Amino acid sequence: MTRQPTSRDVARLAGVAQATVSHVLTGRVNVAPATRARVLQAIDELGYRPNLAARSMRTRRTGRLAVVLGVVMYRATDVLSGAGAAARDAGYVLEVHDAGPSVASCTERVVELARSGSFEGVAVYAPVEADAVADGALPCPVVVSDEFDARTRPAGSFTDASAVRTLVERLAAAGYRRFLHVGGPGDHAAARSRRRAYLEAVDALGLESLGAVEGDWGGRAGYAAVRDVPASVRPLALLAANDLLAAGAVRAARERGWAVPGDLGVSGWDDMDMGRFMTPSLTTVAVDRVGIGRRGLRRLVAEIDGAEPDRSDVGVMTVVWRESTGDATAS
Repeated sequence: MTRQPTSRDVARLAGVAQATVSHVLTGRVNVAPATRARVLQAIDELGYRPNLAARSMRTRRTGRLAVVLGVVMYRATDVLSGAGAAARDAGYVLEVHDAGPSVASCTERVVELARSGSFEGVAVYAPVEADAVADGALPCPVVVSDEFDARTRPAGSFTDASAVRTLVERLAAAGYRRFLHVGGPGDHAAARSRRRAYLEAVDALGLESLGAVEGDWGGRAGYAAVRDVPASVRPLALLAANDLLAAGAVRAARERGWAVPGDLGVSGWDDMDMGRFMTPSLTTVAVDRVGIGRRGLRRLVAEIDGAEPDRSDVGVMTVVWRESTGDATAS
């Protein structure tokens, strides 16, 4: 049977003392960044997993963190991926728990986990009752992300719509003068933010807006929007609030015999995998959900260590330029 690697093996490979490996894993002693990186690389290469029971007996620390989020949340696995990577980097094991269907159920779950004694901290990517998790209310640190509203819909940095202005400017530079926006439901903060940014950008650049249509995030709304506009408005640029809306718009344009791009320039939002394989491939906005998960977990680790968390404002939206926003004068 293959012997499991030990902390001594890690120390030998990293060229450090065994105590240094322990310091990296527990976080109780500061380790130089370069040394810490060598230790983490050695841990990864060897596939080393610390003995949590032994560590707990020695240090009274469990080496475990809990994450609470709505497991049915859109692309929850991306958020978890980022949180998991940050936990591994800090030498912790992560345990995932469902937030449940309401703020009350999430709060109850968080309080239960924090009081269990099984975790050194709890990271929450769902709404909770603020008083229940306020500083000093629970026996271990609890960090709550502000990226989701009371119904676990995107909020916070998810509502950053600055990419809309970038899209409008690029499409205008490509020759489009008439614009249409197909958004999501008005009760979503992200949908309202993108609609507002669209109207402001079109107005600021002196372009013509054919309207801002409210949809339901599904492809039918994008399809209907293009099907119903007069042929005389071509060339037309359509900004969709997600990639499914954009896909519906492309489908309707094809059925009408319109060139995409050319007669219709289209952009989406969310960078779904289907977008890169569409014909034409879809210009969209990538949302760094992995980064959101990573930053929330790093805040928790900083809280546990008594360190100052990184509060730098890092954007989560990036425009991904593809074929669907070509030059309007080409057709």
